[in-house]
Amino acid sequence: MSPVGGDAPVHVTLRGITRVYPAQAAQPPVHALGPIDLDLRQGEFFAVVGPSGCGKSTLLDVIAGLAVASAGDARFEGQAIDGSVPDGIGVVFQEDSSFPWLTVHDNIAFGLRELGRPADVVQAKVKYALDFMGLADFAQAYPAQLSGGMRQRVCIARTLVLEPRLILLDEPFGALDQQTRLLMGDELLRLWRETGATILLITHALDEATMLADRVGVMSARPGRFLEIVTTGWPRERDSTIVADPRFGGLTSRIWTLLRGESLRALGHTGVRR
Repeated sequence: MSPVGGDAPVHVTLRGITRVYPAQAAQPPVHALGPIDLDLRQGEFFAVVGPSGCGKSTLLDVIAGLAVASAGDARFEGQAIDGSVPDGIGVVFQEDSSFPWLTVHDNIAFGLRELGRPADVVQAKVKYALDFMGLADFAQAYPAQLSGGMRQRVCIARTLVLEPRLILLDEPFGALDQQTRLLMGDELLRLWRETGATILLITHALDEATMLADRVGVMSARPGRFLEIVTTGWPRERDSTIVADPRFGGLTSRIWTLLRGESLRALGHTGVRR
């Protein structure tokens, strides 16, 4: 049974979301996504997996307000998402987006200062984020002095201090090695429990999706749509040790069984047995 019950308020609603990229030069229009229907409940951890090019990141961009759907209705907390990032949504991308000329402290403080928050509020929130993410000893270091995992912690902390109610993560650990990804997954689960935020994670790693999420949405090849949404049934108080649970392999295998034919189709194979 999912830790987020069916009585939790719906946080994000998608109805008939479609995204078509217009024709360019000699290239025809590209139907990248949809139609997609989805309800995300408040406090849920939802992961999305699918073949390369299936529209996973496009889906995230629509929810974030970074792209406008070609058709359909997207809502956050009941308000239409109209192509600008709604208040209360934070986004973390795969690429290291830290500012190399700023210290870790000032990277984390950047958004708060841009919003004009009082200096004492900025200091208190940054101190909390530094402590929470295990970065206190590196507050005056620059990104170039940190490992890839630590730089990604800085990017997450910079989002955390803005206290988003919905956190969108697009392959945030994709460039990290397997061991670091597992440990960063533990940090992400701790952040999720501590903040109570709703999280949507885009990932190519099936084991990462299985470990982290309450539900995993498995997408088809382009145009991406949900083939199935798999409920993991994990307890809220979980961490990377759950990979040793006998159910873990079964869930990951089920997701791959759903995904294998679509991944081959995305690579141009036909006549594949599913």
